Amino acid sequence: MSWGTELWDQFDNLEKHTQWGIDVLEKYIKFVKERTEIELSYAKQLRNLSKKYQPKKNSKEEEEYRYTSTRAFLATLNEMNDYAGQHEVISENMTSLITGELTRYVQELKQERKSHFHDGRKAQQHIETCWKQLEASKRRFERDCKEADRAQQYFEKMDADINVTKADVEKARQQAQLRHQMAEDSKAEYSSTLQKFNSEQHEHYYTHIPNIFQKIQEMEERRIVRIGESMKTFAEVDRQVIPIIGKCLDEITKAAESVDHKNDSQMVIEAFKSGFEPPGDVDFEDFTQPMKRTVSESSLSNSRGDGKSEPKFGSKSKGKLWPFIKKNKLMSLLTSPHQPPPPPPASASPSAVPNGPQSPKQQKEPLSHRFNEFMTSKPKIHCFRSLKRGLSLKLGAGPEDFSNLPPEQRRKKLQQKVDELNRDIQKEMDSRDALTKMKDVYIKNPQMGDAASVDHRLAELGQNIEKLRLEVQKFEGWLAEVEGRLPARTEQPRRQSGVYEAQNPSGVNSCAQDRESPDGSYTEEQSQETEMKVPATDFDDEFDDEEPLPTIGTCKALYTFEGQNEGTISVAEGEMLYVIEEDKGDGWTRIRRNEDEEGYVPTSYVEVYLDKNAKDVHKPLQKISE
Repeated sequence: MSWGTELWDQFDNLEKHTQWGIDVLEKYIKFVKERTEIELSYAKQLRNLSKKYQPKKNSKEEEEYRYTSTRAFLATLNEMNDYAGQHEVISENMTSLITGELTRYVQELKQERKSHFHDGRKAQQHIETCWKQLEASKRRFERDCKEADRAQQYFEKMDADINVTKADVEKARQQAQLRHQMAEDSKAEYSSTLQKFNSEQHEHYYTHIPNIFQKIQEMEERRIVRIGESMKTFAEVDRQVIPIIGKCLDEITKAAESVDHKNDSQMVIEAFKSGFEPPGDVDFEDFTQPMKRTVSESSLSNSRGDGKSEPKFGSKSKGKLWPFIKKNKLMSLLTSPHQPPPPPPASASPSAVPNGPQSPKQQKEPLSHRFNEFMTSKPKIHCFRSLKRGLSLKLGAGPEDFSNLPPEQRRKKLQQKVDELNRDIQKEMDSRDALTKMKDVYIKNPQMGDAASVDHRLAELGQNIEKLRLEVQKFEGWLAEVEGRLPARTEQPRRQSGVYEAQNPSGVNSCAQDRESPDGSYTEEQSQETEMKVPATDFDDEFDDEEPLPTIGTCKALYTFEGQNEGTISVAEGEMLYVIEEDKGDGWTRIRRNEDEEGYVPTSYVEVYLDKNAKDVHKPLQKISE
């Protein structure tokens, strides 16, 4: 089966067919190229998807990935990244093994096809030229034969005519002989040309054209084989990455099987455990008794039976824990007056009023009423630690010893800080050791460097190490307090109102003393109740042991105000004071005169100047007259 013998007369159709074959190959190349683009796009989208859900560094999300479920999800994201890489490998291999190779092959194929069909056209042109030569020789032979016949007939006519001279007859005879000779020559030429044409034609159709068509056939068969091999490579490229993709899927399955719900639940406990005990029962207060109601265990302070207080150490508190509530709201509820503030004097000067403006007078409500009132307010919180935590968040960053955190969380933070400082110390020590070795080398080989040049740096490293060790000791001390290895720090003496001390000097020791446990939380001791009322200033100081409220501005007293109610403070006209709490809509503003004196005054009695920058709470103010 050969195109040269079977398709000897289908030159034009073979030319069209081979061109169609090249078009098919180019179409397949375009298909593979688009497939590689799809693989690249898919891989890029998978990588972007994996990157989108990766936890951000130094963020809260990164801390969430300590649970087994989130770690499994993180492993899935990483495996999807590898999975995307395999699709990139598919694209690269298809580009190099199929698209690139076929593109070069198409160029070679086009050149070969052009050469073969050029030879075919050249052979056709040669046979056509031989045919034209044969036709010309044939026509010339035919013409010469006709001319010889006409010359013979003219000679015979002249020879039969008696009137024609002998010379004319001889001339006609010679002309006839000449034409016959020319006809014979044309005949011989035609015969020779015909033989030559037949030989060329046989050579053309049985040798040249078959050879050319055979080469074209081989070229087309190679094209078909090549496109088949490319399709096989197309499948093999995918098959090669299937084991790796299978491993990625196996890793995802393994990560999913590693999810441990019990472990995650335990980690939630470790992350949020406060270390506090639930609050105890609230005692019943009998309001039917006409006598003074005692301060019960639910009234925020207990007095011991012997009237003495003693500091607690690192053991757990056996008493109830304080309810959580924001400090400002608690203070406002417990110490701010309940009646609307008095209106300002009608005249510009308070002297126009005989007795001056009076603070609202009302019967002092028992502290238990206030306690019940803030217990029913929302949101409720259940210990002082949350109160202090909320205050720390309001004021800015928490304290250095993490005392704003619950005990368990504080212990973890302190341990993390100690570990971090130890790592820093190790780094500094490694640097110091390296510099020491360098100095020894410089001493032994002065040409390599000056040994004195590293002394300054060694001194700095020594100072840094000493500072870090002091920090470690400090944090280890706090950690020891939390873990109960050391007694709690001695509490600073609480500030007492001078008026209250003068009126009831023994009441300070007889009232219930709250102590800080080593973790910084507040507890109360079980004791017998006493029949005395706790002043608001004493209660207020319980909150201010660590850090007072920041000032938010200043104010100037427009009128003199005699603070006679609980929670109020007296001011003189023209006096400058600090504002620590704005008017909450009840007509009262909370102010501070110095470290120990603060309270509420009617908002209409002062002119407030709010300032974004908080002032030092211990800086004294001077009275300024208008």
